[in-house]
Amino acid sequence: MTDNALRARVADLRRRVAQRRSDLQAAYPVGGPASLLRDWGRTVNDALRQVWQMLEMPPDWSLTAVGGYGRGELFPYSDVDLLVLLDAPVGPDEQPLLDRFVGTLWDIGLEVGHSVRTVHECLEAARSDITVQTNLLESRWLAGNRTLFERFRAAHAAAMDVRLFVQAKRVEQEQRHARLQDAAFSLEPNIKEAPGGLRDLHVVLWMARACGFGSSWPALARAGLLTAAEAALIGRHQRFLQDLRVRLHRLAKRREDRLLFDWQAPLARELGLLDGRGKRASEWLMQRYYRTAKAVNLLNTILLRTFDASFASVHIGRTLAVDDDFVVRDGLLDITADDVFERRPANILRAFLELARHPEARSLSAGALRQLWRARRLIDTAFRRDPQNVATFMAILDHPHAVTHNLRRMNRYDVLGRYLPEFGRIVGQMQHDLFHVYTVDEHILMVLRNVRRFAQAEFSHEYPLCSRLMAEFERPALIYIAALYHDIAKGRGGDHSTLGALDVRRFCRRHGVNRNDTRLIEFLVDRHLLMSATAQKQDLADPAVIASFCAQVPDERALTALYLLTVADIRGTSPKVWNAWKGKLLEDLYRLSLRHLRGERGDGGGWTQSRQIEAENILRLYALDAEANRGFWATLEPEYFMRHEPGDIAWHARALYGKTANPEPVVRARLSPIGEGLQVLVYSPERDDLFARCSGFFERAGYSIVEARLHTTRRRYNLFVFLVLDPARNNSSYRDVINLIEHELRATLVSAEPLPPPLQGRISRRVKHFPISPEISLRGGDNPQYRILTVIAADRPGLLSRMAQVLLQHGVAVHSAKINTLRERAEDSFLVSGEELANAHHVARLESDLAQAIAVI
Repeated sequence: MTDNALRARVADLRRRVAQRRSDLQAAYPVGGPASLLRDWGRTVNDALRQVWQMLEMPPDWSLTAVGGYGRGELFPYSDVDLLVLLDAPVGPDEQPLLDRFVGTLWDIGLEVGHSVRTVHECLEAARSDITVQTNLLESRWLAGNRTLFERFRAAHAAAMDVRLFVQAKRVEQEQRHARLQDAAFSLEPNIKEAPGGLRDLHVVLWMARACGFGSSWPALARAGLLTAAEAALIGRHQRFLQDLRVRLHRLAKRREDRLLFDWQAPLARELGLLDGRGKRASEWLMQRYYRTAKAVNLLNTILLRTFDASFASVHIGRTLAVDDDFVVRDGLLDITADDVFERRPANILRAFLELARHPEARSLSAGALRQLWRARRLIDTAFRRDPQNVATFMAILDHPHAVTHNLRRMNRYDVLGRYLPEFGRIVGQMQHDLFHVYTVDEHILMVLRNVRRFAQAEFSHEYPLCSRLMAEFERPALIYIAALYHDIAKGRGGDHSTLGALDVRRFCRRHGVNRNDTRLIEFLVDRHLLMSATAQKQDLADPAVIASFCAQVPDERALTALYLLTVADIRGTSPKVWNAWKGKLLEDLYRLSLRHLRGERGDGGGWTQSRQIEAENILRLYALDAEANRGFWATLEPEYFMRHEPGDIAWHARALYGKTANPEPVVRARLSPIGEGLQVLVYSPERDDLFARCSGFFERAGYSIVEARLHTTRRRYNLFVFLVLDPARNNSSYRDVINLIEHELRATLVSAEPLPPPLQGRISRRVKHFPISPEISLRGGDNPQYRILTVIAADRPGLLSRMAQVLLQHGVAVHSAKINTLRERAEDSFLVSGEELANAHHVARLESDLAQAIAVI
């Protein structure tokens, strides 16, 4: 064939392949995913065979489909995995032909992943790489030498060690699950690789095929590994996941396996889902996905343990009889008969209690797990009211071991949501608040885990104060219950805290919790946001703020429990939300409130004197003139000493020693004593634009301001103290960073240039798809001199600069700022003053200008 003729045929084939892909996608979902995968696979089969023939490939070579293509699951934009099988290594005169073949496949529009091996090389590669061995397990002949292919198949089957293969696939899955565990119930899951995704189903079928049980769900049912109903159920879950993956490829017009925010709403529309009952259509879609993933993950666990059991015909571990119904065998809790749960439904919860009582049992055996899963339907109203079951559930919470593990198991095995129907309603529910990164049920269990870690000695180094307080708390289970219920009413409409408090009151009544403990748990659920909001948005140096907070807290016991729950809750929203600054704020609020509740009500003068004395003791180590420091301190208001620790006051005095009358700005920085970020001191003759210039500088330098405190001396100097964080959290060269900040920020303040415009940063995809309306509140505080400005908005680069410049334009002075960034959500609070803030019309213009400046365009 001439080159021109070949090019014409390749161009024609490319058009036909593209047209066929387009036609199949246009016709979808007629026939469902199985039909599309089959028809697209046949199209690719035909195209490959035509190219093989067109190029007159050597007759002793064999073209083989492997991987997903080999098993007949070729999604619209997936790679086409091929093996060119040879009798002998490819020679130098044959390499150009091979290259031409692969290049032609790309020319016709196929994305190809290929390998070229002899039979011996295939066996060697399979022996050393489980991924290669798995791909070859699903090999399928396409063209060329079929005898060579059959010889390869026979050699591969003979060389496979089934036991080692099953063990290797289990380890591989465990590693994948560990790597992607947080992604399983994240808001943008990978439907192929995450736990509960398609890959978990593939693993089961690979093992079944290697063990000789077949390669389909009906085949596994015939082999006795599944019932017919279970095979049908797992088939439905597989079709749902395949359908989502097909639709993702269609929407993205490329290989895409992640349920990104960009695709969730379009997918929901395609599936005919509508907004309703307080949820968006996309949230209904994602809840179905999460529940499917949970079911797939559970079925995967049951079947993998069944495979393990098939290789363990002889029990090699110690057998320990628990009672007539349970036994610990080979490190697993097993049942003595298949009808243990059917005959006595109370054993459903007892199984988890026995796991706590017998730490040598890692989990449930395959048989126990299968029978428990089948018996879960027995959890009904009568089951929930049974005093024995109520007592068992409370015993699980009160047990010193495995509380988190057991509640996670109960959720995973569909027991927790059936025993607590209010929990069942939030299983798989998304949270589009821009800072939670887990579904509601996963967040709740993460918070429970965090509280539980406070009670375990091996984690006492993480949060020493929390661990000490938990060790002194008389019944940790009360906080566990509050953790279970604190967000349980999410998605119902209304105040989830109030609704959750009603739910937990009913729980306590049903579970025999006494009146005092019930009141505590109700308080924790109803006011679980109180401590966080106070610490992160209000001025803790103001005694009135502490008094107002304490007026809402019943007693020291409630304060301690609320502190522990709050720390656990913030840490459970996202790995990126917690930082040392928030920890310090919460600890400060806890300690100040504890003193207040105990009647230790020091006044401003007392604070001033005691902190000056402590600061002087520190300064004596540096041989600085005490009178000079006292002279400087005399120019500051008492609130300065209330807002700063003695160590900070001493550092300010050292940094400004001999410079308090400087006409030029003084800038000093150091590593923050809280262990994260930098403290930056700015001292300058009084100026209105100080906050705006500093905030703009830090944003351009890539630092996030989390707190700012401004004081004006009686000599008309501004003293501004910032706490800034480096998002990269890289303080390895902090000396250079400190020198750079001191030099560059001073140059910025000395400059007579106009304020530069705020950064025009890109908004995140999450903000784009789930925007929040800005909320602006300006209200009076306990101190009549100041007002409190609160702003809630979608975070993005330049946000703080925009607000600072608007405040400057309106003649509003900033005295302190708390910049609370929760992933893509900013909740900022400012203590401000200004002559025009008493004018309602001026305030309305200010709020309007702020809203316009921070709106997401």
